[in-house]
Amino acid sequence: MSEKTIKPLGDRVVIRPLTDEEMGGTTSPSGIIVPDSVGKDEKNEQGVVVAIGPGRWNEDGDSRVAMEVKEGDRVIYNSWRDKIKLGKEEFTVISESDILGVIS
Repeated sequence: MSEKTIKPLGDRVVIRPLTDEEMGGTTSPSGIIVPDSVGKDEKNEQGVVVAIGPGRWNEDGDSRVAMEVKEGDRVIYNSWRDKIKLGKEEFTVISESDILGVIS
C-alpha cells in the first residue's frame, strides 16, 4: 500500500505543526518538555509548509496569483485550525491568507 499525500487546491497550504521540542520549549530536570505556550490563553502555532496549491485565480479568472510561501518555509498561524490526521502524522490545511508570517 502506498503512502498517502495531500494535494492542496487553490491557495491552500498543508502545514506540519512543529512539536514543542522543535519550537524550543523548556525541558524540565526530569526530561518533560514544557511548551512556551503554557499559561497563555491564546497562542499562535508554528509549522513547516509541506505542500502548496497552485494559487488562487485573479479577479478576472484568467491567471493564478503566485503563492508567497514555498515548501520548507517555517510559518506562524492561528492555533484554532482543525487538524487532519493522515497515517501517523498530523497536518493542518489552511488558506495562504491565514498564515500570519514566515519565520526566518
